[in-house]
Amino acid sequence: MSSTASSSASETLPETQPAGRGQSTDAVFARLKSSAFHELVAASLAGDQEAIGTLFAWINPAIIRYCRARIGRTGSAFSSADDVAQEILLAVLGALPRYSDDRESFLPFVYGIASHKVADYYRRSGRDRSDPVADVPDTIDHGLGPEQITLRAEMRTRLVKLLDTLAPRQREILVLRLVVGLSAQETAVAIGLTATAVRVAQHRALTRLRGGLSAGDWL
Repeated sequence: MSSTASSSASETLPETQPAGRGQSTDAVFARLKSSAFHELVAASLAGDQEAIGTLFAWINPAIIRYCRARIGRTGSAFSSADDVAQEILLAVLGALPRYSDDRESFLPFVYGIASHKVADYYRRSGRDRSDPVADVPDTIDHGLGPEQITLRAEMRTRLVKLLDTLAPRQREILVLRLVVGLSAQETAVAIGLTATAVRVAQHRALTRLRGGLSAGDWL
């Protein structure tokens, strides 16, 4: 397994890079579902420093995407999201020696830490809840014309307003299920619910969002 991991724990974490740059988002998240990822987790739990460096390089883009979906992708929110992502990675690194569950549950374990760190960020900011934003590409699509860019911005604004009508737990479930791509079981492990409760909450959240759409939003 190739990696540029350093032998010291402080150098194990990769520098934060824009999520999705240089590789497709689908590829990033498909890799985290692969048997190779589970093998990487097992090697990391066994103390393999090279594997730990690779593990954090693999989960880094996913954590950044999660934080930007929860906190924001523009201005100071963008910087804050990336700072929180680094806090999450450091917390996961510190918790790694104490992790004793099976390797298939490691990703929900990571997102459980991420959820708490984002909540801490909002408490420090004096806010009661997060305002998830639409998941949009981190890079500019130069194939879009001015009209398409305007329409996309308007749709993003409407989506943010719709998400703001949901309860915090419902928003968290939608982010984990639809933005991050966790399964119902993985989401349940991450937030401390049953898979059935996750599915019910997701269904209710989507039903509420559909109810808030006007006829023009479906066009």
